[in-house]
Amino acid sequence: MIDLRGISTFTDFFVICSATSEPHLKAIANEIETKLKQDHNVRAVAVDGFPASQWIVLDYLQVVVHIFHQDKREFYSLEDLWGDAPRVEWESATAAR
Repeated sequence: MIDLRGISTFTDFFVICSATSEPHLKAIANEIETKLKQDHNVRAVAVDGFPASQWIVLDYLQVVVHIFHQDKREFYSLEDLWGDAPRVEWESATAAR
């Protein structure tokens, strides 16, 4: 996760993750959308990309989720592009309990 507060005008955080295949990419996107809708009544304001493009973006305004196929993630290297932004270590909800 990249903390963009203070350096971006369009979002506060990027969440970036990798998938190993097109079905995996679709499953990750679907799970994020389903869980946020069911658990928090939150819906993405925009969804762009599709499994065949090997990059799906879910825009929740303050948080933008980028789901890449591994090769595309390396190619676009958003972590390097936003290299001046602090990284936030991920902690799962179960680990936080």
